[in-house]
Amino acid sequence: MSVFEFLPLIDWIALLAFFGSWAGYAWYAGRGHADGTTLLHRTNVYRHYWLLQATDRDPRMLDGLITQNLSATPTFFSSTTIIIIGGLLAVMGASDRVNALVEGIPFVRSTSVEVFDLKLLLLIGIFVYAFFRFSWSMRLYTFVALAIGSMPPPAAFADGTFDREKHAKRASALVGLAAEAFNSGLRAYYMSFAAMAWVFSGPAFILGSAAVVFILYRREFRSDVLDVLTK
Repeated sequence: MSVFEFLPLIDWIALLAFFGSWAGYAWYAGRGHADGTTLLHRTNVYRHYWLLQATDRDPRMLDGLITQNLSATPTFFSSTTIIIIGGLLAVMGASDRVNALVEGIPFVRSTSVEVFDLKLLLLIGIFVYAFFRFSWSMRLYTFVALAIGSMPPPAAFADGTFDREKHAKRASALVGLAAEAFNSGLRAYYMSFAAMAWVFSGPAFILGSAAVVFILYRREFRSDVLDVLTK
């Protein structure tokens, strides 16, 4: 069987639309970070304010607590993602029965077990990617803790021995990288909802991809939170 006979043409178009919209939006959002028009960029400004104030604190217990709280979210999502991957692998073990059950849902197009397995593999791949991004975010927060812990005492900044701005900029850049890694993992969660629409049909998959990208755009470029942080 030819690879193009394995799936209908509309499904190939839907897959291209899915990956194209995901990669295209990630590229567009990256440009927005550089231009200073996204939610992540605005929060990076506040991250720099925070670490600049940390250079004037001794001891820096508050900053350690903030770092610990920030790292708790990617840790939770990382653990949750492992459970989701395990659940999807379990579903693959009984894909013939699950496929028969899913076909009973209204508006679901009938497919072979092999095609249903492909749809599950797509979801598994999305969550594996999300896991790596969340786990990398966790590790980056350990580097943040090291950067804060290695800061000289406030007196060393006050007498000019060390550059306050340089240390704050380095630490805030690490926090920004950790936040960006978490953001891309969370974006994968959003895109997984679009991938779930493939269970219904190729056109639903295309519409789901477009809807998710629109929601992501509204969150990162046009949200009320961004307006508040920009004022």
